[in-house]
Amino acid sequence: MSDVHERRTSLLATLALVFLTATWGSTFFLIKDLLDRVPVLDFLALRFAIAAVVLFLIFPRALAKLSRSSARSAVVLGLLYGVAQILQTTGLAHTPASVSGFITGLYVVCTPLFAAALLKQRISALTWGAVALALAGLAVLTLSGLSVGFGEAVTFVSALLYALHIVGLGAWSTAREAMGMTIVQLVVIALVSFLVTAPDGIVLPSRTGDWLSVLYMAVVPAALALAGQTWAQAHLPPTRSAIIMSMEPVFAALFAIGLGGEHMTLRVAVGGLMVLTAMLVVEVLPRRRIETEVQHIAV
Repeated sequence: MSDVHERRTSLLATLALVFLTATWGSTFFLIKDLLDRVPVLDFLALRFAIAAVVLFLIFPRALAKLSRSSARSAVVLGLLYGVAQILQTTGLAHTPASVSGFITGLYVVCTPLFAAALLKQRISALTWGAVALALAGLAVLTLSGLSVGFGEAVTFVSALLYALHIVGLGAWSTAREAMGMTIVQLVVIALVSFLVTAPDGIVLPSRTGDWLSVLYMAVVPAALALAGQTWAQAHLPPTRSAIIMSMEPVFAALFAIGLGGEHMTLRVAVGGLMVLTAMLVVEVLPRRRIETEVQHIAV
């Protein structure tokens, strides 16, 4: 009976990750449009402050369930996620939404590498092959002559931080404390953004449509999605979680082309396919050791 319950929970966690990945993919073209009128840090501060308030109102007792060690872990995870968000959103202002989505998706390849490093285990040749393929795809997507654009470079760094965040969630999250840890992460992200942008003042959206976009991105892809990810990763290994979320760049490209007015070019198609293939190669690797939960790490 316990095995059946475990399988059902694992399936539910998988479906939750697929859903939140789709919501993340839907934000790329919305954010790119919004950044024409609202500065990056102002948008992030507002978005995650709203998300933290919404989740606290829904789960007012969640923080009381947090242990001190879990609270410290959530602060670290919030800092990782917050800096990643700042870099990713900054990069999105300088690169097409579809390209940004594929570069961000490189966290799927990076996650098993970080997990293997934390577990002190060797990385297979096939994994290195997937990394090489992903980097080649990244080059096709981003290289202009012999230079890499600023937007693509900072987005790649954000992908590395997202990978560390996924590994950290695999190490520290528990189902019982998922909501409390999520609220702390959201508060930390909002505070980091506010502290950096406060000296210049806060620019708020001036259009009704912009406010609707911010509210959607605060409630669904931020509050509910991060809560879902934190809960799901209490039941799934970090590498598997990252692979499930490998559909994010695909969703991002579909939304950007279908609703954001971007065009599918041969370069985006070829480069994106190479990155996505690398992600899928990592999923089919015989990686039992890497796929085990990251050992608990005290913070």
